Amino acid sequence: MTNPSAQTDPQNPEPSPTIRALTHAFALLGKRWNGLVLAALAQGPAGFGEVRERVPGISDRMLADRLHELAVAGLLTRTVHHGRPLRSQYALTAHGNAFLIPLAALAVWAEEHLPPHPDRPRHKTLAGQS
Repeated sequence: MTNPSAQTDPQNPEPSPTIRALTHAFALLGKRWNGLVLAALAQGPAGFGEVRERVPGISDRMLADRLHELAVAGLLTRTVHHGRPLRSQYALTAHGNAFLIPLAALAVWAEEHLPPHPDRPRHKTLAGQS
């Protein structure tokens, strides 16, 4: 990977390919809740209520928006089960599963390098370890 800090060449004011790729990735994955929703689905497919339970603090509207956005981006699927009541189940796609590798690495990095938040306990990693 190229050095992300080397954003521009003085001769060429265009951002480097790395900066362009990171800008594109963080436009979606840097939004609040998106990473946590994907991490919640790493535990397996789930209905709306189960995803909400796995992501404490997210509102129903925000969860609906994030699930829709991640589905449009191709990171998860929504399967509608007809009947009463109508149910939807969400699951990671191959692209969503591929994101779990850097997401787990980011979680490890945060545990090792960021100061703990005084109001929050350390969270379990994606692998389920403390």
